Amino acid sequence: MDKRGAGILLHISSLPGKYGTGDLGEEAYKFVDFLKNSEQHYWQILPLNPVSRNSGFSPYSPLSSMAGNPLLINPEKMLELPFIPPEPLLQEITSSAKADFNAAGSIRWELFEKAYSHFILNADDKWKKKFNLFCEKESFWLNDFALFMACKQKFDFDPWNKWPMEFRLREKKTLEKFAGQQADTIVREKFIQFIFFLQLRELKEYCHNNEISVIGDVPIYIAYDSADVWSNPGIFKLDDKGQMTAIAGVPPDYFDKNGQLWNMPVFNWSSLKSTAYKWWIYRLKQNLELYDIVRLDHFRGFSAYWEVPAGDITARNGKWVPGPSEDFFDTIKKEFPSLPFIAEDLGEIDQPVYDLRDKYGLPGMQVIQFAFTEDVDRSVHIPYNHKINSVVYTGTHDNNTLKGWYKQLTLKEKKLIRNYTGFRINKRNIHSIMMRLVYSSVSRLAIIPIQDILGLGEKAIMNRPSTIKGNWTWKLKNSKYRKYGKQLLEMMKIYGRCTEHL
Repeated sequence: MDKRGAGILLHISSLPGKYGTGDLGEEAYKFVDFLKNSEQHYWQILPLNPVSRNSGFSPYSPLSSMAGNPLLINPEKMLELPFIPPEPLLQEITSSAKADFNAAGSIRWELFEKAYSHFILNADDKWKKKFNLFCEKESFWLNDFALFMACKQKFDFDPWNKWPMEFRLREKKTLEKFAGQQADTIVREKFIQFIFFLQLRELKEYCHNNEISVIGDVPIYIAYDSADVWSNPGIFKLDDKGQMTAIAGVPPDYFDKNGQLWNMPVFNWSSLKSTAYKWWIYRLKQNLELYDIVRLDHFRGFSAYWEVPAGDITARNGKWVPGPSEDFFDTIKKEFPSLPFIAEDLGEIDQPVYDLRDKYGLPGMQVIQFAFTEDVDRSVHIPYNHKINSVVYTGTHDNNTLKGWYKQLTLKEKKLIRNYTGFRINKRNIHSIMMRLVYSSVSRLAIIPIQDILGLGEKAIMNRPSTIKGNWTWKLKNSKYRKYGKQLLEMMKIYGRCTEHL
């Protein structure tokens, strides 16, 4: 990110897909071709960890912070593996207008069982060695995750805090006996992860061959019902029965007057510090094998975080608690000297957050939708206040689309945009004008959600913060987005973000 560039925000699940949801198959490779042809050198995606029905399939509340999402495995590519014999035609769901995670699961799980059986019976020594090396390399998280998923299946996928106490508190003899009884299930879970990471690494290699860097996303917090919390209770604020004593969230803000209550445990940072942040280092190391750059979601939580007493129904009664701050990043820098991170510094931000970001030279974020307010001249989001070392967006996955945003603006706000841009704006051209503002910014990197490139309305919103249902399901219906490549290429040339300027 030392030179001007641009990219597109599109999650894998939002790609066109025949098997319930977008995945790591052919459509992902077509999208990389589109990025290359339109001089987009960055592809930003959301977390790729396993999602669950209980959390509304949110990638920000996964079952593991290090495992991959099996629903993103492409069935066709899996059937190309040499140890799997030809199968009958797969069931397709070509008509699904939205990502259907339930259908995606029903298609894949039967296939996973067959593939695993064939692997055990037919794989040669070369493939079995690859699998064993994967299991050894990823053992830090993989063993606990596979055991966690086996327990989930035994207890009807209930959250782990509702399991019998001996399982809840990880009684050693109980788990050893259970692991012996469920050995086949545990190995199968590891095999599914093996397939996921095979496909993801192939896609990343294809991106690199086409000069595309992948920007991933690491949420600061971890779902309570996750393998991480179950297997590492000491690094979270839990009581001796595994119940949360404090919950993460944010105070009242732009998105919600009651704040946001995330129902996730906050970290026990003193415990993490005593281990030299071992868990965090491994997590970041694993993610940096999957992505080229990592966006640190809710960066302000490293400076100070909003802690809410467990049991509260809103985030209003929370308080700011000091985070690990410089001690954490000094340790991280020893492991990752180049600090390939983006600081998501949106929301309730104070000067210590900016100071922490700037001390380590991390690019922050600007969102053009936040720029046109009453105190526009003081806004960090208005283009003339942008920093060079930053990433500018029209919106993120938590924002409305530009067209949906424009529809909700007041007449005063619309007039402000008109006066600022010098254009007569309307619902048909607002996305094009705002994209040009973003591309012309001094910020080194400009990222546009695909919905804004297509000029889509509010029905294409990916996530509505503080709501549970109806999120994360938006999906491209087809590959018609490719017709916008020429238009993007022209803007890349106009605003100095194409290869000849890199």
